[in-house]
Amino acid sequence: MKKTLFDILAAAALLLVSVPLLAHHGAAALDTGKEVTLKGTVTEWIWSNPHCFLKFDANDGTGTVRNWAVETQSPTSMTPRGWSRTSFKAGDEVTVTIEPVKNGQPIGRILHVILPNGQKLIAANPTTPESRPVAPVPVQ
Repeated sequence: MKKTLFDILAAAALLLVSVPLLAHHGAAALDTGKEVTLKGTVTEWIWSNPHCFLKFDANDGTGTVRNWAVETQSPTSMTPRGWSRTSFKAGDEVTVTIEPVKNGQPIGRILHVILPNGQKLIAANPTTPESRPVAPVPVQ
């Protein structure tokens, strides 16, 4: 009886603690559905859990260069899409399409990036049809 009660309390505690994790992945700060495309120069590529970050300098249209910090999913989610620890290096000229934050700060979520060689890396973002995972085609 004591073990069962302990198991129930432990499970309830685990559920309570995990609820804030769901809120972490909200998109309330993002202007979802709005896409901004920026051409810039990579300053840093951070390949880490729980999110990867691309930092780059881009002209904001008024002549001011701003340093953007945009995120994507974890390395585990991005590797099957062709992303890697070496996808970017400082000095690379890239074209980045993002969903910006609503408050106008130079941050957002990556939708896709075009590399200097023309390769397009698509991020794992369920809000845009082009970036939804594609089901593998069965071999006949």
